[in-house]
Amino acid sequence: MTSRNAIVLASSSPYRRELLEKLGLSFTAESPEIDETPRPGEPPYELVMRLAESKARALAGCHPAAFIIGSDQVAVLDNLVLGKPGNRENAIAQLSQCSGKTVVFHTGLCLLNSETDNVQVDDVPFEVKFRKLMPAQIERYVDAEKPFHSAGSFKAESLGIALFEYLRGDDPNALIGLPLIRLTQMLSNAGIDLP
Repeated sequence: MTSRNAIVLASSSPYRRELLEKLGLSFTAESPEIDETPRPGEPPYELVMRLAESKARALAGCHPAAFIIGSDQVAVLDNLVLGKPGNRENAIAQLSQCSGKTVVFHTGLCLLNSETDNVQVDDVPFEVKFRKLMPAQIERYVDAEKPFHSAGSFKAESLGIALFEYLRGDDPNALIGLPLIRLTQMLSNAGIDLP
């Protein structure tokens, strides 16, 4: 059981934990077990908001008096959702597709007060324009970082930054998976003011 007004991050992602630590809040992190299958015809922004809320709600029963943060992200190229590549070949193919193009990352964010059932949900988009990449560059990058569990096949917080022509969006943390600017606003709405 969680203490009253505790903060719980509904995620097993070490990147999301590191981002939330930037806010100086005391929190715990747990992995929610949910079905992340998209619904037929579901737009990416609706998918990420639904999954972010589902992740938060999945932990509400174990944490009846907590603020639960859920987040989910998809990358979209030419109206197609790019999943996590899973292996070297898929990562190379994905980055080859992205070369010279713009990918939009949709990050769904949810803050659920499990005591009152008050929920705030939003989609925070972020645009990434890839440089024109040569096959050898893509292979070197994939071999160096092994981004097999990252949507879009890159890690912007490290060497992946070298793949881009530009980044555009309101919060660079959204690209890594947890939009802290919007989360700070949600926390303020819930009575938790930072700093």
